[in-house]
Amino acid sequence: MAARGYSKIQVSDLAEFEAKAELKRLAAEIAENDRLYYQEDRPHITDAEYDALRQRYNAIEARFPDLRTLESLSLKVGAAPTGRFRKVRHAVPMLSLDNAMTEQDVIDFAARIRRFLKLGEDERITVSAEPKIDGLSMSLRYEDGELVTAATRGDGSEGEDVTANIRTLKDVPQKLGGRNLPKIAEVRGEVYMTKAAFLALNERQKAAGEQVFANPRNSAAGSLRQKDPSITASRPLGFFAYAWGEMSEMPADTQHGMIKWFEHCGFKTNPLTKLCHSVEELLAFHRHIEERRAGLDYDIDGVVYKVDRLDWQERLGFVSRSPRWAVAHKFPAERATTKVRGVLITVGRTGVLTPTAQLEPVGVGGVIVQNVTLHNEDYIKGIGNKGEVLREGRDIRIGDTVIVQRAGDVIPQIVDVVIDKRPKDAKPYQFPKKCPCPLHTDVVREETATGEEGARRRCTGEFACPYQKIEHLKQFASRRAFDIDGLGEKQIEYFFEQGWVKEPADIFTLSARNRTIKLEDIEGYGATSVRNLFNAIEARREIALDRFIFALGIRHVGETTALALARGYGSWDAFHEACLEVAKGDAEAVAEMDALDQIGDTVIQEVAAFFGEGHNRGIVERLTKEVRILDVEKPKKDTAVAGKTVVFTGSLEKMTRDEAKAMAERLGAKAAGSVSKKTDLVVAGPGAGSKLAEAKKLGITVLSEDEWLKLVE
Repeated sequence: MAARGYSKIQVSDLAEFEAKAELKRLAAEIAENDRLYYQEDRPHITDAEYDALRQRYNAIEARFPDLRTLESLSLKVGAAPTGRFRKVRHAVPMLSLDNAMTEQDVIDFAARIRRFLKLGEDERITVSAEPKIDGLSMSLRYEDGELVTAATRGDGSEGEDVTANIRTLKDVPQKLGGRNLPKIAEVRGEVYMTKAAFLALNERQKAAGEQVFANPRNSAAGSLRQKDPSITASRPLGFFAYAWGEMSEMPADTQHGMIKWFEHCGFKTNPLTKLCHSVEELLAFHRHIEERRAGLDYDIDGVVYKVDRLDWQERLGFVSRSPRWAVAHKFPAERATTKVRGVLITVGRTGVLTPTAQLEPVGVGGVIVQNVTLHNEDYIKGIGNKGEVLREGRDIRIGDTVIVQRAGDVIPQIVDVVIDKRPKDAKPYQFPKKCPCPLHTDVVREETATGEEGARRRCTGEFACPYQKIEHLKQFASRRAFDIDGLGEKQIEYFFEQGWVKEPADIFTLSARNRTIKLEDIEGYGATSVRNLFNAIEARREIALDRFIFALGIRHVGETTALALARGYGSWDAFHEACLEVAKGDAEAVAEMDALDQIGDTVIQEVAAFFGEGHNRGIVERLTKEVRILDVEKPKKDTAVAGKTVVFTGSLEKMTRDEAKAMAERLGAKAAGSVSKKTDLVVAGPGAGSKLAEAKKLGITVLSEDEWLKLVE
């Protein structure tokens, strides 16, 4: 579902229409790998490969902020808890890191920090550097020095309670050492298994005829998630402390100081951690650790850099799911050679036809690769986004020998074709002109907003195309939407084919109709599994507004955009009414939506198109009769600007615009992109233009930068 030759094209060269499709394709891969990694402990790709996938996704979102599209994962970390343990809500979200894949990425990271904080070139930025352990993230909560809860990362907001198992680890103190301890201290780090222990465990597992783990990370995760703590205790797990969550008071004012405090409390920290004072030192440290990697008795997949000063960390804040003050510099991945057996065409939720190369299975970095996306017709032909020919004469054909890589821009990807090994009878691949659905609807090449020919081909069947309907339902029930346990892709396809579930509301009436369906009599089901499915459906009759908006499947409205819309309107009634007015072309409603931060013309057009279609309105009306949509929680922060909508305009002199927005959001305010009747404050610096004029026209309070800082101090 991506556009032309993405694996060969820099994000800076992507056209907007191509970026939209690329985000969707990337998100689908990320979501599936999240599920395999966090819930099933059996990843199909390495961490380096996964992180490279995230890096490209984030880079596209950064360049096209209005796209925050379907499958936007900016606010998500990991996967939802599996349900096997009690859920624990993290007091402070457990976020993950953005990634640097090249040395230039590290140089850019340092430059962004300097730019964000308005630091002079002569001001030194001290950075703490440490090996990135490939294990299972853990948060340990201590109250009055006593361990009370241990929780996995989960989805970043909510994890699983594994306290009983964690208590068996010798590296985790039951009581913190030292005096004058904070009343509340959340220590975070990584649970891991040494390579030697992993090999020994696998030998024991094999001898007992039990599961053999793929790598030490899986082994650690599997050991920690045992229902019986004695099993965990029998497996040698270690723990490195390197971060923190909620702290009633801070014992130090630097990252390095906090590491020393962890040691003082009785925790093991990584002895290879080092303070660096320049980009050159960071890169030298990365090369040094990579050289030592093979000799370490635990797995690492890169190096983590963190700004050392905690006051600078606070100012830098976060971007969606990642801190601005830290980055993971990953190690490069491996390549392998294999053959293309065939090309499979799938139809996505929006009708886009996506080709996938079916490969002879090949191992790459310890993972078996059998399928690789080919994005679209132009990618197969080797045509770039500006019409240029990529890999001249190296179009991908069935029978070709190709070089596969599961890292870099897109994972997995074909990075080249070995022309010398091409079969003589190999013919250029002909993209289908008909949809593979039973209707065999015509396929057309879509156009861009400027009237140019796009890279993707789309089925013209729209709502008549069963493949598109099925994909809509799959998204609706997916983890990031309604998250209905037991209603996966195969079940949805089967229920759709049987005519039992044709639209979302049908899911919630399935139990009532089961007297006729008698699902328990179907092969593969039974009374218990049917009861569990219906219970899971009932448990999802109440849903957060942002997840509901995402579940509707509006084009270009992914998780980040859905969250922005939910926060902007607060309730389903307000959002629904606004959407109907936008669909009618009401100028005031359009302006109000446009004023929301991260919302632009593309999203507004798709919202109007969705709610302007009677078929969609009917689906929504029937669905809202079956579920309860929760209002957005109001900000809990007790500050002078909590709950207010703030617009920054002009040149700010004491901080960058990005830092000002981050400050507002940290204080519980909403940072909007334009002025509307619902704007509460406008902070204007020198050179403020149309936004300042609009604020004065609407009678909105206008503050200078100094007045804003005084208000929030």
